[in-house]
Amino acid sequence: MAPAVRQSIRRFSINELLVNDGWIEPCRCLGIFRKAWLCRSGEISSGPVVTLQPPGTNIVQIDGRGDRMHNQSWLLFGGPYGNLQATEALLTEARSLGIPAERTLCTGDLVAYCGDPVETIDLIRDAGIPVVMGNCDEQLAAGADDCGCGFDPESSCARLSAGWYAYSNSVVRADQREWLATLPKRIDLEIGQRSLAAIHGSARAINEFIFAGTPVSAKQDSLDALGCDGVVGGHCGLPFTEQVGNRLWHNPGVIGMPANDGTTRVWFSLVTPTENGVWIDHRALGYDHEAAQAAMRRAGLPPCYREALVTGLWPSLDVLPQGERAMTGFAIPQTRFAWPAGKISPLFNAA
Repeated sequence: MAPAVRQSIRRFSINELLVNDGWIEPCRCLGIFRKAWLCRSGEISSGPVVTLQPPGTNIVQIDGRGDRMHNQSWLLFGGPYGNLQATEALLTEARSLGIPAERTLCTGDLVAYCGDPVETIDLIRDAGIPVVMGNCDEQLAAGADDCGCGFDPESSCARLSAGWYAYSNSVVRADQREWLATLPKRIDLEIGQRSLAAIHGSARAINEFIFAGTPVSAKQDSLDALGCDGVVGGHCGLPFTEQVGNRLWHNPGVIGMPANDGTTRVWFSLVTPTENGVWIDHRALGYDHEAAQAAMRRAGLPPCYREALVTGLWPSLDVLPQGERAMTGFAIPQTRFAWPAGKISPLFNAA
């Protein structure tokens, strides 16, 4: 992909990776990493406050300004996808990092490709983690016939989704559907002095795919519509952070399925205010993928996504932009984005 400059955004190919005094200036996430905009820190002092907005707004506000700075990291993740083993590993990681449930956020799609949808929903619900409604959550709540993922009807993704969605739809309990129906479609976070809107797809559609390679105009439109400093997005399944003017689009990735990078790892992120700004860490997570495979086998799910847990490669690339397709099988590095320095460094000490 050729380098391009558009407003304050620049794309970099993998060959343009530059190191300067131990910092990676442009970095790669599936080959298209941008300089990250991260939140500025603010004056902080006790615990986060969660405020439900009036009925019909479908927005939850979480104000993080009440926490002490050294305690106020947020753990963000998406797509548990019915992968119970990965979800358990994520919660164990959160505990080891000292991050409570009220500072952990999921961008939705609790259920999808994997074999333990019932147990995964119960685990997330019982943990008390704030969850944004994903399209799969919305469809299961409504008892709909398909996942509502936004796939082209003639695509391999649409064909493959029929099997896993039918299984999940047949086993999810009524009380779980009722709970899924209560999930907000937007959660607003105040981290430091900046406002972040957590959504699943985009401002206009719960199932719109926003990748690093998606035209910047689509991200700008959502940021404008949401009226926030930055977006925490989901749905696309791949981790990336992008500076859009002076605003942010951040996707922490998903924990239910590898990131098409040829490894078994799954992804989450940490957002941490500092004295000089904010860090966003893209972190990989290992888990018992063989046990997750066994659960899929017991559920009678098709082998393609079961195999993907081991190969780290998606069975279909229909939804991916050209740049993301080109990076299939290239292991994604763990990185830290620092703002306002605008620098990106490798996370050598991350698990």
